[in-house]
Amino acid sequence: MKIKEVRELDNNALVEKIESTEAQLHQLKLNHAVSPLANPSQIKATRRDIARMKTELHQRELNK
Repeated sequence: MKIKEVRELDNNALVEKIESTEAQLHQLKLNHAVSPLANPSQIKATRRDIARMKTELHQRELNK
C-alpha cells in the first residue's frame, strides 16, 4: 500500500485497515512457521505497510 493510498483513507477506515493488516501479518507468520512461504519478503512488506498506516494515524492525531 502506497502512502498516497493511506492518506486518502479517513481515520475510521485507517484503523480498520490497520487491524485487518495486523491480522493478515499474524496469519502470514503462522503459515510461515508451519511451512515456508513462497515469498517470505511478503512478511516484511506487510510489516512496513502497518508502520506506514500507524505513522499516518499518529501524524493526524498530532495535527489536531
